[in-house]
Amino acid sequence: MEQSIRDTEEPEHALARTLSALDLTVFGVGVIIGTGIFVLTGAVAKQQAGPATALAFVAAGIACALAALCYAEFASTVPVAGSAYTFSYASLGELPAWIIGWDLVLEFALATAVVAVGWSGYVRSLLDNVGWHLPAALSGPDAAHGFGFDILAFLLVLLLTAVLVLGMKLSAHITAVVVAVKVTVVLLVIIAGAFFINTDNYHPFIPEARGTVSSEGLKAPLIEVMFGYQQTTFGVQGIFTAAAVVFFAFIGFDIVATTAEETRNPQRDMPRGILGSLFICTVLYVAVSVVVTGMQKYTQLSVDAPLADAFKATGHPFYAGLISFGAAIGLITVCMILLLGQTRVFFAMSRDGLLPRIFSKVHPKYATPYRSTIVLGVVIAVVAGFTSISELAALVNIGTLFAFVVVALGVLVLRRTRPDLPRAFRAPWVPVLPVASIAASVWLMLNLPTETWVRFGVWMAIGFVLYFLYGRAHSRLGAVEGDTKKPPPAGTKR
Repeated sequence: MEQSIRDTEEPEHALARTLSALDLTVFGVGVIIGTGIFVLTGAVAKQQAGPATALAFVAAGIACALAALCYAEFASTVPVAGSAYTFSYASLGELPAWIIGWDLVLEFALATAVVAVGWSGYVRSLLDNVGWHLPAALSGPDAAHGFGFDILAFLLVLLLTAVLVLGMKLSAHITAVVVAVKVTVVLLVIIAGAFFINTDNYHPFIPEARGTVSSEGLKAPLIEVMFGYQQTTFGVQGIFTAAAVVFFAFIGFDIVATTAEETRNPQRDMPRGILGSLFICTVLYVAVSVVVTGMQKYTQLSVDAPLADAFKATGHPFYAGLISFGAAIGLITVCMILLLGQTRVFFAMSRDGLLPRIFSKVHPKYATPYRSTIVLGVVIAVVAGFTSISELAALVNIGTLFAFVVVALGVLVLRRTRPDLPRAFRAPWVPVLPVASIAASVWLMLNLPTETWVRFGVWMAIGFVLYFLYGRAHSRLGAVEGDTKKPPPAGTKR
């Protein structure tokens, strides 16, 4: 742990400390409010929870809050770039750190590409409304009937890569402006939509359970395969099933922890940024779901664009247009902050020697990890250009939940092995809270499709091969251990 903190003081590997608690909160809100609030609300209300979707957001928010308290303790104690990767390195050792770091590389890269493609779809829709149409070959693989390149998603990732290279302060300023627009749109939905609520749409608030949402083969939830359990449609169990789905909407608060090394006062500001952004977004999510299910009967909600279509159904297409615009603008910050988290984890792994050290060099003027940012940005831009939104997005969920489990476990271990370590923020009710966080995360993981677990296992297997072929031999920890094993010079005493 002490070595990780000393690494941040090396000039050529040190990041600039420019962020405040407000910047961190804005980053958190910027990445959390995105596809989830604009899309998932309608899907889970119509298929699993009905008007009780608000309770599903509360349940998912509580699961995230348990993990957030653990993240806050770690981020304030070990203010080093890398988030869960760095925390697990400090508490559990190198191999667990590599596992979680490799997991985060997949999570952030895939999430960035998926969000970029989603943003492209919103922009194309807005362009179509004014009579501007992109060629099918430049609109992504779906529009081109099997082959195509999403030029908008590609250019967005490249543009955001350039912004991140130019410095964190510029990124923070851009994020603050875009988040202000996005939150304004969300508040507009809540305030304007409240005037069109029909309370009859809330009955029944928790629809009666009927049938199952289980499926055959690899697509069945792992919990069903293991225990013969079947997820119910609606009812009380339907709320928890919906919580596993809407959990995607909360992904992002953990990215705040990746900027610990760039925060002016991480011991004070990291807990504020992590917990503050999560609380704000949970309140907004619950309010939006209450309004939308009150405006339109849950059985009639749109799955693709529930907020916009709910206003269309009440005869107010103007608001629908504003919502689509806000969604397109809002997804820009989601994409940028996901890319930010990706580069910081990659940077931390490189500085530790688990990946080539060349990627841990910072720019002499901007003090950003420009090499890793450029390489990852180009790769993800190409992936976004050729990728359509699919079930691969579930890999983002399982990666995040796995990180939550490791961080909570790290808090338990570090409280036992280093009880005297100075902690600016202490998670309450230890060990009960970390154990509850682990249990909640594992429960949500088991509700994910089995095929997601298979893909996750393949990615982890590739990671183990890379670690034992390269990382283990080149890591700084391995070099230190190697030096201690060398025999002392002749004539010296041990």
